[in-house]
Amino acid sequence: MKYPKIIAAAAAGLALSVGVVSTGLAQEYTFKVAHAASESHPLHKYVVFYKELAEKKTGGKVKIEIFANRKLGGDKDVLLGVKSGTIESGFVSSVLFALIVRKSSFDALQLPYVVSSYDNLLTMLQSEPANKMLASLDDVGIKGLGFGEAGQRHFLSSKGPVTKLADFNGLKTRIVPVPLHKAIWEKTGANPVGIAYGEVYTSMQTKAIDAVEFNASSVEAENLFENAKHFSLTGHYFWPIVLIHNKAKFDALPKDIQAQLQEAAREATVKQLHYVRDDEAATLKSLEGKGVKVYKFEEIDKMREIMKPVVDEWVGRDPIIAEYVAQARKLEAGQ
Repeated sequence: MKYPKIIAAAAAGLALSVGVVSTGLAQEYTFKVAHAASESHPLHKYVVFYKELAEKKTGGKVKIEIFANRKLGGDKDVLLGVKSGTIESGFVSSVLFALIVRKSSFDALQLPYVVSSYDNLLTMLQSEPANKMLASLDDVGIKGLGFGEAGQRHFLSSKGPVTKLADFNGLKTRIVPVPLHKAIWEKTGANPVGIAYGEVYTSMQTKAIDAVEFNASSVEAENLFENAKHFSLTGHYFWPIVLIHNKAKFDALPKDIQAQLQEAAREATVKQLHYVRDDEAATLKSLEGKGVKVYKFEEIDKMREIMKPVVDEWVGRDPIIAEYVAQARKLEAGQ
């Protein structure tokens, strides 16, 4: 009878389909981590740190292949790919979770002027409300593992310096097309235009937009300095990125491997936040060397004041957002 051979072959095929390879008595688990940024961008560093830590902690049982620079699609493609299981793991902008998988609590991470420093952001990304955000993804088939950071957001204009609130007036400003960002930028008097990340360079080049709210690292990595030379340090919010894994595939891993991957994700958060914090000053100097003029925004207090109604509205939408904002305010006040 040949049934044992047939069964063995089928089992081997199933193992290969989920990225499991048996080598003697040990098994290896290979999976992809996809993201949309270039390899020169600081958020790529998070995935590199995670890969190094995960492979070390598992004693080489886990092998991670990184697919950067939109090779497997943009943020939305990666998020939906992880949800469906066609991509094992991804590193995706937190701004999309409210829109794509209806997890509104993630909007807390981009409320304006709630968190002002990288050190406070690190504390908040390790907080109980942040852990609740990750856990909320379970029921949509996603395992939330940890957070990274793309860099504090500022304002890049092709039209001239933006140093006061009045300077925003009428500027066609690229935003991610989500309700929170639309509400924020309408408050400034700008004209927000929803455009995908990968289309920002062309949109600036063709003058479809005048400006973009962006982090310094993205301005450099995406070569936006070629089309806009005025960078104002508004520091309006940060841009956390979420490491996710298909939940069914994560749950199928041995318990010790699961724990080691979660440890690696948490440790990568600390390493990458420190890297981004320390890298920003060097990036600003590099941009200045490429002809970009960097300005201090003179009306931060006024900007913060006009954003309060937006923050208050979103606090009322979700209890996790309310918890996050309350804890962040205590931290900012030194309590």
